[in-house]
Amino acid sequence: MIKRGRRFSINMLLMVVLAVVITGCGSNNAISNSTTEVEATNSGTSTGENASTTEPVVEKPKVAFVYIGPPGDGGYTYQHDQGRLYMEKELGITADYVENVPESADAERIITELAQSHDIVFTTSFGYMDFTLNVASKFPNVKFLHASGYKTAENMGTYFGKNYQASYLSGIAAGTMTKNNHLGYVGAFPISEVIYNLNAFTLGAQSVNSDIFVDVVWTNTWYDPTTERQAAISLLDKGADVLLAYQDSPATLQAAAERDAFAGGNDSDMSQYAPDHYLTNPVWNWGPYYVKAVQSVMDGTWSNEQYSGDMADGMVELAPFGNKVPEDVKALVEEAKAKIISGELEVFTGPLTDNQGTVQVSEGQAMTLEEVLGMNWLIKGVEGTIPQ
Repeated sequence: MIKRGRRFSINMLLMVVLAVVITGCGSNNAISNSTTEVEATNSGTSTGENASTTEPVVEKPKVAFVYIGPPGDGGYTYQHDQGRLYMEKELGITADYVENVPESADAERIITELAQSHDIVFTTSFGYMDFTLNVASKFPNVKFLHASGYKTAENMGTYFGKNYQASYLSGIAAGTMTKNNHLGYVGAFPISEVIYNLNAFTLGAQSVNSDIFVDVVWTNTWYDPTTERQAAISLLDKGADVLLAYQDSPATLQAAAERDAFAGGNDSDMSQYAPDHYLTNPVWNWGPYYVKAVQSVMDGTWSNEQYSGDMADGMVELAPFGNKVPEDVKALVEEAKAKIISGELEVFTGPLTDNQGTVQVSEGQAMTLEEVLGMNWLIKGVEGTIPQ
């Protein structure tokens, strides 16, 4: 549902939009007024360019977010929602959002509805990419920003970050903590984003222990605690004693805690769910980017850039360590973190060989960001395959 101070249902929104279409005339309906303001904002009136004193001036754009899960998931959507709240506080804007939007035709319908009454629409999951692009072509006066994708348009940009840097650091912690050199990774979907984080985790672990191997299980979920728990248990049953997961729930961590194993989650600090068995994991800090993006629309300086944040600019962070992670492990991770931030350490630097024995990156060569984002192979040491 769309949320803005109080709750409105999608059905109610559809009824209102239909009523506006049927009447074919102006009204005092909020959606109708918002659509007018979108056109005014993007014609230049909000920035003062070619502004007419008779045209309405919108100082603050109307902003909406499309979420893959609930803000209370404790992971990916929670962090996006924290970023939204930060943006609202910094800019004095109350944004709308719709949660639990599936990566299906429903997404295109909802994005279309939001575009009719908003200046800026953030779509926060990879599977929304083509739907966002389709809607952007129909609403040239609305700005669209899509998280984790790679397609752009004149009025559509992308944003994400090098979370694989923090995955590498999580791997260092896991590689130091394991007792039997066997790690487990609960992969979400077999897409490049998850693949390069799995590979980075493996490389981090192997940087401190060359004998390590990593078992991967794919759940094809972003948020399904039951399925993710079952995947974690299967890895523990195979002998993995430290796990990392790429889903939005703490199910993997909770399953590991029951077996007295260590684990980390993804996206957010999940230590509260099992503090004595928590390792660490990558964390997103979206707030400053959301402020920057919205402010650029207000200033008239927005561009359809493909923004990629990292640990240096603070978009990607590492969660605090769990209660029982030793100080020497923390120090080792912090040393590598400093090198990543300074640029001394590039995660994907050759020689890199895939788990089929093919050299993918030559010695001394660092992969470009474009190459990383398109990664479709598993690093040597990963036990598993990429489902087709």
